[in-house]
Amino acid sequence: MTSPDTPDPASAAPSADRAGLADLRPRLPSPVQDIVDERFERHGVRLVLKRDDLIHPELIGNKWRKLAPNLAAAAGRTVLTFGGAYSNHLRATAAAGRLLGLRTVGVVRGQELADRPLNPSLARCAADGMRLCFVDRATYRRKTVPETLAAVLRTVGAEDAYVVPEGGSNSLAVHGCRALGEELAERADVVAVACGTGGTLAGLAAGLGSRGRALGVPVLKGGFLATDIRALQTGAFGGPRGEWRLDDRFHFGGYARTAPELEAFALDFEHHHGIPVERLYVAKLLYALVVLAEENAFPRGSTVAAVLTGRPFP
Repeated sequence: MTSPDTPDPASAAPSADRAGLADLRPRLPSPVQDIVDERFERHGVRLVLKRDDLIHPELIGNKWRKLAPNLAAAAGRTVLTFGGAYSNHLRATAAAGRLLGLRTVGVVRGQELADRPLNPSLARCAADGMRLCFVDRATYRRKTVPETLAAVLRTVGAEDAYVVPEGGSNSLAVHGCRALGEELAERADVVAVACGTGGTLAGLAAGLGSRGRALGVPVLKGGFLATDIRALQTGAFGGPRGEWRLDDRFHFGGYARTAPELEAFALDFEHHHGIPVERLYVAKLLYALVVLAEENAFPRGSTVAAVLTGRPFP
């Protein structure tokens, strides 16, 4: 099995050109869109949207930024990664495999799912050629233990696979997301992003440097993410980079959890601004920013950029 070594802090992520990703014509840098929204304007705050959801029709947003350097490093080998039953990361990896002619394997949390019809997310992965390997939750929790990972690789016959961690967050992914911060440096006082595994925020903060503050809105509960982000930055850069903080009040019960209030908010935002709102990440981010604006968390005259890391899947 292979996975990327920790890059030298001064090194860049592997070139996407080597993996043929340049042929997929990503829209980079992604556009920045002004939004007129009275909930922000009455507090003297300007809201802009960083439309990473428009980077590529299938490798969307931070999935492109995190996967591209890892696919380049995979150099044509089988790509094996991990996720839950509704993982956007699994869907993006499967789509990348189809588009680039790579074999992909998705290790899915929950052995009981193997005996059920595939949900739409996993069905899309399978349609894109991803081999799905369902494991019990105890095994899944030990997925980073070398012996457990080696056993999984043997089970799927992919001992030499290139392993990408859950959510795609590793040192290469953090380097890939650094460009997001560089694209927004000095364009916003605060750049906010929804967080799952923390790789996007780790890279975003590094790219902003001293030219802006990064705000993460975790979509999982548990309070563990700050430690993970510090570890990701240390692995990628040798130490902390940029100014960032987390506000963990807006997970609505955890990953893939929602509420009627959040659904109503997302529908209202779509109606007023004509922008599709992905529910698992983006809706929680935008909801959080409205609440923070009402709490006067942003000084008058501030520009706040919300990173749209995904869009609703059909």
